[in-house]
Amino acid sequence: MTTARHLETIDLLRSRQFAAEPGPSDVGSEGPGFHIAVLGGHPDPGDPYAVAGPDADLRAEAEQRRAEHDALLEALDHRWGDASLFDLTGAQLRAARTAPGEGDIPEPWLRLSSTVPWLHLWRVEGRWIGVGLSEFQLLAVVTANDPP
Repeated sequence: MTTARHLETIDLLRSRQFAAEPGPSDVGSEGPGFHIAVLGGHPDPGDPYAVAGPDADLRAEAEQRRAEHDALLEALDHRWGDASLFDLTGAQLRAARTAPGEGDIPEPWLRLSSTVPWLHLWRVEGRWIGVGLSEFQLLAVVTANDPP
């Protein structure tokens, strides 16, 4: 996928209403106050809404995802200024110490903390827009929910 298509996906998510209930979407997953788009890569094995993809050369795919990630960050920095780097390790540690359903970490941050180690974040028109890269995926998030 190209940077232009990634930007189109992010713009589409910025214009959409948020879903009332968590579930899959045409580009990833969504729920109250958030959209998460899988821009590239294989499904995260821990994502309950993941759709299996074809096997491929994982090393070449990882290099491609890294290049797409870097190009997308450059384009978004050009649009909205330098991103803030948000470390999700603390959210992941807090989630690991609490029983399911009893944590204080709202979605999409809880789900993202189990998927990506950090996000590049911009605050645009009252919403957070983030881009993250994991071992498996290149992700974008649009959310009204403040980071933990």
